[in-house]
Amino acid sequence: MCPVFRFPHPTGHHGIGTVTYHWVDANRPEAFTADPDDRRELMVQLWYPAPPDPAAPRAPYVRDADALAPALTPLPELTPQHLNDVTTNAIEAAPVADDQPSYPVLLFLEGIKFAYRQQNTFQVEELVSHGYVVAAIDQPYVAATALFPDGRQAAYDPRWDPPHSAFMDAHIPYLAQDAMFTLDQLVALNRADPNGILTGRLDLQRAGLFGMSMGAVVGGEACRLEPRLRAGLLMDAMMPAEVVRAGLRQPIMWITRDADTMRLERRRSGGWAEPVIHETLTTMRAVYERLPGDGYYVQVPGVFHADMTDVPLLASRVGLSGPVGVQRAHQIVNAYSLAFFDRHLKGRPAALLDGPAARYPEVLLETRRP
Repeated sequence: MCPVFRFPHPTGHHGIGTVTYHWVDANRPEAFTADPDDRRELMVQLWYPAPPDPAAPRAPYVRDADALAPALTPLPELTPQHLNDVTTNAIEAAPVADDQPSYPVLLFLEGIKFAYRQQNTFQVEELVSHGYVVAAIDQPYVAATALFPDGRQAAYDPRWDPPHSAFMDAHIPYLAQDAMFTLDQLVALNRADPNGILTGRLDLQRAGLFGMSMGAVVGGEACRLEPRLRAGLLMDAMMPAEVVRAGLRQPIMWITRDADTMRLERRRSGGWAEPVIHETLTTMRAVYERLPGDGYYVQVPGVFHADMTDVPLLASRVGLSGPVGVQRAHQIVNAYSLAFFDRHLKGRPAALLDGPAARYPEVLLETRRP
């Protein structure tokens, strides 16, 4: 049986609105299909600050449970009915909060294979409650499945297997273009939102990115290529070769854990072979140590990979969550995410980033300053 849960109320004073868009990049052929006329299509879900409305019905966790649940094959207990029963703190198509004229924008990039755009709702809702807009991108043929409005599905492409391959290296820049295209679409949305909600409310001069797992791999490449991204949070993933070679310019935070924790996860639930551990830790650190400006290397021993997502909340499978526990892991991820973006997109003090924190004794924080 899967646990029945509700997402905790975020700590910020904003309510949360959400709306989803289907965007087609007419200038870019689809790389993962055989039809040369196919164009790259994205489903992008936005969450944004809204007035608190305790009486309003809450949005479901996912809208496409019938398509998504069968694609999450390692978690057979996640049935469509179970996913349909999960709600969030967001309100569909709510008005935008009016305490600020516009809000900084963060792109979110999901993982690979068993991933989906809502997989970090715990983190998205916390950031939005503190005054950020988050745009989460479903990357077709990389995620578990992407469902388009006409019912077509773009399922995971097995050519991505194994986790790191020549196929991956060849296509990481293509996936990074999804982030750049989404920024372009957000510029157009800010000029004229067809839903009449977000026009003029997106501060794209203060744009950042966060990504988890494969989303961090692609996010590192997007930060390398896209100067409009002013800050990047990259969670628990190797960095692409070109990012290691060229480095990154903007402030970057990594959230990860030590090799022994990765080995413990391997013993309990599989994955994390020694070459993967080595590549993940050495490439993250290589980019961190060459940053020309602010950088943060956050290690949390005892946190497993899935603890940086919603998955352990949804599934009861033994081994998904590390000794720290998913609730504590989420508190840590949220605190450091918010401090990072507050400092580098809002210019606010962030004492949490200046040294060891009594509230989070588990965290090993290293910092670089210009």
